[in-house]
Amino acid sequence: MFWPSGLSLLAACAWMLASSLWLKKGVMRSLVGERRWRGDEMVLDVGCGRGLVSVEAARRVPHGSVHGVDIWQAEDLSGNGPEAILINAAAAGVSDRLTIDTGDARKLPYPDALFEVVLSMTTIHNIPDAAGRRQAISEAWRVLRPGGQILIFDIRHARTYLRQLRDEGATEITLKGPILLWGPVGWRFSAVKPSNSGSLITSPVDTV
Repeated sequence: MFWPSGLSLLAACAWMLASSLWLKKGVMRSLVGERRWRGDEMVLDVGCGRGLVSVEAARRVPHGSVHGVDIWQAEDLSGNGPEAILINAAAAGVSDRLTIDTGDARKLPYPDALFEVVLSMTTIHNIPDAAGRRQAISEAWRVLRPGGQILIFDIRHARTYLRQLRDEGATEITLKGPILLWGPVGWRFSAVKPSNSGSLITSPVDTV
């Protein structure tokens, strides 16, 4: 008499997992698809996890390169690790242009102005304190080249991130959301680092 309910529970769990992955892939494609890719960019994925965003970005840059960076703490990653993203990259045929690094979003292990594109999906909100989240945004901005683009999807604090980027001098700012996910609501936004990054320039925020 317990089998039907047990099977129903297993089926429900399987459906939730499949739905979650489907939704995450949809968000990932919309985030990566926000940019008009040339195909030769140098890209950073902050909080790359299993490589969903990194692998898709690598597909878009056949003549470029992608770095995925994460802290690789098992308690935060639910068993994810560098091996998982390398397997996914090999399956997608992009191993030749994807590099995996270890580092904290609050202190990225890269020199200034290295990347033309910085991506991050559902990562920065995991930093528990506002100062740490602010530092993560500052680091993403620091490693972005003048003229480069930052694209972030997160489930909280999006407007705070945007205010900080405007203070940094970001241009071409867009904010899209709320976007319904597997429970929480998320927002997607992008901004460009001006070629003259020493001047403060503000732009209107477009809300969709």
